[in-house]
Amino acid sequence: MAAEGQQHPLKVYWLMWGALFVLSAFSYATDFMDDGAVRTFLILLFMMLKASGIVAIFMHMQWERPALKIAILGPPVAILVLIWLMSYEGLYVEDTRVEYYGESTFEPQAPPHH
Repeated sequence: MAAEGQQHPLKVYWLMWGALFVLSAFSYATDFMDDGAVRTFLILLFMMLKASGIVAIFMHMQWERPALKIAILGPPVAILVLIWLMSYEGLYVEDTRVEYYGESTFEPQAPPHH
């Protein structure tokens, strides 16, 4: 008696491959944009979409149980939240320092040439 397994249709993989191709083209198109917040946002957006698609389809996460999804995806999400909180705190500390002590007047000097 043969072991019964789950077989995913190849169409799913071909569609994901096509989506990755299109997202990569959009990602490369951002190289022609001016530097700024919009370009950075688009680069990160396309990166996250591609990574999510790869994890969902090619790493078979889409077909896993919810508990396993949370166990695998929960820690990276928690780390991202903590990084965001640290950056938010850094802005608060900088703003408070400027409010109480004023702007820095320090101007670095070039090292002496020998």
